[in-house]
Amino acid sequence: MKLVHAADLHVDSPLVGLERYEGAPTERIRQASRRALENLVALCLAERASLLLLAGDVFDGDWRDYATGLFFARQMKLLGEAGVEVAMVRGNHDAASHMSRALELPPNVHELASRSPETRIFDELGVAVHGQSFPGRSVDQDLTARFPLPTPGLFNIGLLHTSLDGREGHDCYAPTTSATLASKGYDYWALGHVHAREVVARDPWIVFPGNLQGRHVREAGPRGATLVEVDAGRVVAVEARTLDVVRFAVASVDLGAADVASGHDFVDVAQAGLTAAHAAAEGRLCVVRVVVKGAGRAHAALAGDPQRWEAELRRAANELDGVWLERLVVGSTLPGSAAELALRPDVVGQLLRALGEARADPARLAELFDDFAELRRKLPPELRERGFRLDVPEHLVEPLGDVEGLLLARLLGPGGEG
Repeated sequence: MKLVHAADLHVDSPLVGLERYEGAPTERIRQASRRALENLVALCLAERASLLLLAGDVFDGDWRDYATGLFFARQMKLLGEAGVEVAMVRGNHDAASHMSRALELPPNVHELASRSPETRIFDELGVAVHGQSFPGRSVDQDLTARFPLPTPGLFNIGLLHTSLDGREGHDCYAPTTSATLASKGYDYWALGHVHAREVVARDPWIVFPGNLQGRHVREAGPRGATLVEVDAGRVVAVEARTLDVVRFAVASVDLGAADVASGHDFVDVAQAGLTAAHAAAEGRLCVVRVVVKGAGRAHAALAGDPQRWEAELRRAANELDGVWLERLVVGSTLPGSAAELALRPDVVGQLLRALGEARADPARLAELFDDFAELRRKLPPELRERGFRLDVPEHLVEPLGDVEGLLLARLLGPGGEG
């Protein structure tokens, strides 16, 4: 028997950021979550899977219209026609209280209850699926505390959307621990919420499949689902399957490691990174962010006119069929340590000392934090969810470093004081 475990599909997740670039492949990226779902269905059919497990966040929130729900229902109907059962729970993004629209799903789709844990028995498969949907967007208690004992004689699966053991970078929803899950006596835990694939444990199997399709550059690399093979009530194989149709990637250029003396030299080196990302995407549309780090002479040119060099990079990316430059991030520095420059008696030294003191002084950070209060209120929710945070003073430390680099490039680069 084969099972397919997927999570965090975020069907029709809104596109953020790329619309501002003329010629950006916005429509291909906007449709990526749908095409990835089609790939998931195709995997189930090709592998003759008996059961598809969906561990939350099938949707990204309430639908703008019924088209999102209808598309999902059509895909599930295809599975039903092939005899594939579907068991699903809701997560924080598609919690019962967060969805105002409802749609009747095909009879092969079994959504587990949100008020309390529910067990769905698939007698013909010899499988029991235990789980609970999120009743609301924020669930701060361990839902597994009330999960039932395993059903004797069946292959028992726990289906859960959780921030297991407080996974870094993820909001703490339905918190629990690996030890707690293991103590339940189930054979396989199908988890969701964490967007990076991870096999947490093998006895019993505790697996995050990762999200089905990356949505931005912080979700770089292959994305997909997990294929599970069960024989005589035991897991005999667990395999990652790549299903994404748009690949996000980060190409880093270290000015200190490469012989990069000018902006044009930088473009040549960065183009090699774009080519490598293109090859790794294996024919998928590849959206790449180029990040500059290290210390080198080219920093003054890059930081002094980043828009020009981003345009040069975009031209280079356009020469590669299927590559789009998301943006250029200049995180490099000029040669010579900041500590040495801070000792200078001139304006450069004064600037570095002031910025350094601000980064190290919680009181000063708090003052800056208050200065950004109005901007913070205007940020759309999707930017806040993608890590653009102005609600924690300590998160201003990195932007202050960016300010430092930009000002130094202007002061010490061509045309500056030197």
